[in-house]
Amino acid sequence: MTTVDELTAELVVAGGVPRELGLSPDGRQVTYRLGEEWWQVPARGGSPRRTEPAEDALPDVGDRHVVESVRRPDGGPLAVLTWAEDTLDPGLQRPELHLVEQDGTVRDLGRVEAEASSLTWWRKDGWHLVYLARTPPGLVGGLAVFDRDLATGETRNLTAGTSSCPVELAQAGDEPVVLVAEGLDTVVRRIDGEEVVRIPGLAESLTAGGDRIAFVASSRYEPADIWCGPPFTRITDTRPELRGIRWGTQERLSYRAADGLELDGLLVLPPGKTRADGPFSLVTIVHGGPYGRHTDGLRLGWFPSGQWLATAGHAVFLPNPRGGQGHGHEFAATVAGRVGQEEWTDILTGIDLLIAEGVADPERLGIGGWSHGGFMAAWAVTRTDRFKAALVGAGISDWGMLAATGEYGSAEAALGGSTGWEGPGPHPHDRVSPISYASRIRTPVLIVHGGADTNVPPSQAEFLHRALRHFDVPHEYVVYPGENHAIRERAHQLDLLRRTREWFGRYLRP
Repeated sequence: MTTVDELTAELVVAGGVPRELGLSPDGRQVTYRLGEEWWQVPARGGSPRRTEPAEDALPDVGDRHVVESVRRPDGGPLAVLTWAEDTLDPGLQRPELHLVEQDGTVRDLGRVEAEASSLTWWRKDGWHLVYLARTPPGLVGGLAVFDRDLATGETRNLTAGTSSCPVELAQAGDEPVVLVAEGLDTVVRRIDGEEVVRIPGLAESLTAGGDRIAFVASSRYEPADIWCGPPFTRITDTRPELRGIRWGTQERLSYRAADGLELDGLLVLPPGKTRADGPFSLVTIVHGGPYGRHTDGLRLGWFPSGQWLATAGHAVFLPNPRGGQGHGHEFAATVAGRVGQEEWTDILTGIDLLIAEGVADPERLGIGGWSHGGFMAAWAVTRTDRFKAALVGAGISDWGMLAATGEYGSAEAALGGSTGWEGPGPHPHDRVSPISYASRIRTPVLIVHGGADTNVPPSQAEFLHRALRHFDVPHEYVVYPGENHAIRERAHQLDLLRRTREWFGRYLRP
């Protein structure tokens, strides 16, 4: 395929990322989804070919909703994870475990922790079930690896007190392997903690079969592809057309918060530029979640990313403030009922550091984000008028309304600190909602939202738009018809990329 040297919006949205990996039991073939098509590639490398996805029949466990099932490696019973109802709200799922024998007999193992997933088997001193779930007792915080001893019924948190975050489990023979977020990197570990491979950047979609392990990985200047091993080698080449792009220079940041906590993040400079060429206009992009993170992978996607804005001449700051993934449970749990507090000062400290180091021009600062990152952008412009432009993508303006209307209601209430039906107020969530401080906003704001968003409903954007209109704040309000929380239609993705690049270019020019 012909390569190009200029990053265009069309090029950004042209390709996909391999998803839903599955290794064959003998470890010889990797099946994956790319867009709407299913492909299969030899685990040791070769030409991919189209295939059809395997369809497994779901077991019957009465009136509960089956989420996952996995057969014991020796062909024994089926372990099944169910919810009380088919909902994304973790407070309503009430997950339980079951064993289904070969004759259909169901043995109920009882409740498990919130947001349980990634069910696997472990032959230790007898058989155990191992799974991921949210660390109790709340709905905000890090995921943990839990071990259920089927002989005694005892459950243990295997990752308690660690400074990293498990992301996925996969069955590897008679034991699980764990994909772990560690700062800006990702690590595959065995269940006993032994490191299998360290990936500098992002890895996801972990799978195992035979004596092999596969995952999708992206490094600093390389797009996401499938890697398989050991020894680990890249076995797909999904975006060869990107090889000629002159990327912005990406570097790791490490700094301390105002209270001394160690933080990390990334800085992306315009292509061919160094810190000595500064100061630059600086756009800060806040990750979503808040239980997300920026990794040292290629920062490129349909949402305005580090490379998309860096190739337009901006420096881009990608902070990992409190509340995010990769630094353990306590780091993630600090935002419960306190969104926009320490995480905001974590971000501001990083911006001030880049200004002090001569990288960022204090008169040309912008901020943006999607989902929780959109909330933080809205929150930022109620805290200060230092930013000359802001992008609020699918962002939250009122936490009480989100708890009442969003599909993750209970989790949103835990983040905001309350719901609107807890008396006449004022409520705790009012103190952390940007809409409460809309009269302070002076920064021009670009509001973009999917018209069919069920995660963060478009009423959040409408509320902010009406407030900004009332206070005569310069802003644009764009709704993409039919789009949910992620923008999928190509024409809408192109518009979003071009519109946001133009927005920051307009207000951050010298």
